[in-house]
Parts: sequence; structure tokens; C-alpha cells
Amino acid sequence: MADEIVKPDLTFAKEVIKSGGESLKKCYQCSTCTVVCNLTPDKAPFPRKEMLYAQWGIKEKLFKNPDIWLCHHCGDCTAYCPRGAKPGEVLGAVRKLMIKNYSPPSFLAKWVSEPKYLLLIFLIPLLLFFGEMAILGYFSGVEIPRDENGEMSYVAFLPAVPWIDGPFMLIAAFAIICFYYGVKRYWLDLTSGMEIKRKDIYGCIYETVKDILLHKKFQLCSVNKGRYSAHMLVFYSFIGLAITTSIAFFYEWVLQWESPYPQTNIVKIIGNISGIALIIGIFLVIANRAKNAVKQGMGSYFDWLLITIIAVVGITGFLAELLRLAEVETLGYASYIAHLVFVFALFAYAPHSKMAHMVYRATAMVFARAAMREQSIKQEEAA
Repeated sequence: MADEIVKPDLTFAKEVIKSGGESLKKCYQCSTCTVVCNLTPDKAPFPRKEMLYAQWGIKEKLFKNPDIWLCHHCGDCTAYCPRGAKPGEVLGAVRKLMIKNYSPPSFLAKWVSEPKYLLLIFLIPLLLFFGEMAILGYFSGVEIPRDENGEMSYVAFLPAVPWIDGPFMLIAAFAIICFYYGVKRYWLDLTSGMEIKRKDIYGCIYETVKDILLHKKFQLCSVNKGRYSAHMLVFYSFIGLAITTSIAFFYEWVLQWESPYPQTNIVKIIGNISGIALIIGIFLVIANRAKNAVKQGMGSYFDWLLITIIAVVGITGFLAELLRLAEVETLGYASYIAHLVFVFALFAYAPHSKMAHMVYRATAMVFARAAMREQSIKQEEAA
């Protein structure tokens, strides 16, 4: 067998460093990271080889394998690294570059990964909703209408059809298309030269979904055990809010029943519980990061942008509801617009932000099972 010719790309290595992997050059390949990782397979384990690929700038070796995403950024490797190379942070930087590589259009990934575009990504939805308010005449002296009972109502302020549902349906379609093309390209790279039967894929998808719902991998993190409960709260609050939105959509489009709904209605009960869980969960995420900053690092701007957006979505949503109930109009409408802006940003930029990890990690997990990559993982042997 002929030796493989390695073509280092120092430009890509510099990109990794610039993207949050500043400690990359400290790695001297001692393999402590692989020894302490509870998620890595015994055959071709990570993250040692990924650190080597990143140092040499071997982009193809990093992008066309599932291991970058099989890493759940527990932080154990970073905590025990004797050189402070922070493998978890380096792999996080590589994941950011992978998202930019696979998710079209790439300029949006650039926007959400660089602080200089911060105002721009929020200015776009803000101008959109301000434009709708201008069309309705609110900047020209038109009085904001109330509901049929004469009470403050966000639906009366900005009717769902077309002012809310229209833009959000478009950004949902845009996000789905971007995810589809990104995941398709990634899957083709993963399976290049391999033959995986479709019938095997379905079983792998089932097992992967079960793993995700139970957060099995997160339970194996040893340094930051609190990450499991924080992540679970955020994850299931999103599911609860998705259910809330679906019920509200059914009320509105099928039953022709517009909000606001009584606080005793199922849509309010699920929504309020999920909203509270989201706020608690995301603040636990922040607290855990602060608590373990010395061992694991605080994370990059890319990480914190998503954390901040989720936190503001939860806070503004809850605040808007309380202010509506209290009939505080000016602050209520301001909170509602802020909520819409951050929800827009959350979903419009989802394929290009850290939120994309949900689909790319799931894709890598499905492939790992289909390719029997996870067959020798330590915890499966222990089980």
C-alpha cells in the first residue's frame, strides 16, 4: 500500500486558531485527551488525531469524518490536558468552520461568527418589524388597536396573518432548505466510498433519536456533571415551546381562534412551563460555564451568541406576557418586538450558528452507528 501524501495547509490551521482554537499549538500529542474521554471509540480514538490534523491544517481529514461531532464538548479533555491545549475548544472551533463549509450561504456563517456583524444580524429583523409597524401607521399617529374586550393584545397590535406568520414561515422554509443542503453535502462526504444500506439507516436513526432524547452521552461527562441537567432543561423546553406553537397554529388556522388565550388553556400551561424551564436551563448553562471556566474555558463568541439569543428569547417572551397582563403598553410592545427580533435571529441563522450542531451531530451519530464506528465505545463495553 502506497504511503499517503500529506499536504499541510497552514492557512486553515490559522483559521482554526482565529475561530477559537488559540491554544492549538500547545498540543504535543501526549494523548491524555483520548485516555480521559468517555465517548471516544477504542479504534482510531479522538480527539488526539483531530488535534494533529488541525495543527497540520489537514482540512479534509477533519471535515470528512464524524468524530468532530461525536465529541459532545464535555470538557474532560481540556480539564486534564497537561499543556493547556484545550482540545474541546479546538474541536469547537473546527465545528464552527465545518458549519461554514457545509451550510449555504456561507456569508451568513461569517455574520454569526464575527462580532463586527453583531448589530447587522439583529438590525435586519428589527427593520422588518419596524417596517410592518410603519405600514400599519403606528409611526404616523394611528392608535394601536385593542381586542374585542378592549384589552391590550399583541395580535391586535401585529395581526398574525400576514405580519407574524408570513415572515416566520419564510425563515422556517429558508432554514430547512439550508439544513437539507448542508446535511446532504456532509452525508455524501461521510459516506464517500462506502455502501450503507437504507434499511440499516432507519434503525440507526431510531437509536440516535433515543440517545438524544435521553442525553445518554452527556451523562458520561465527568468534569461538568451539571451540564447534563442544564442541557436537558433547554432541550425539553424547546420541545415544549414547539408543541405550544403547534397548538396555537391549530387554534389560529383551523379553529379560527386568535390569541390571547386564557391562562388555564393548555397552550398557556405548556408555554409558561416551557418558558420558565428555558430561562432556568439557559442560566444554568451560563453558571456552569462560569464555574468551570478555569478547567474548560469560557467558550468562544460563537458559543455565547447562541446562549445570549436563547436567554433573551426566554426573558423577553416572559416579560411581554407579564406586561400584557399588567396592561403596561409601551414596555409591553417594546418587549414583544424585542422577542420577535430574537426569535427571528434564532431560527433564521440556525443553519449557520451553533444551533446547527443539533442536525450535524445527529447526522454524525447516525453515520457512526451505520458504519459501526461506535461499536467499541467504552461505555457500551462497560454496559
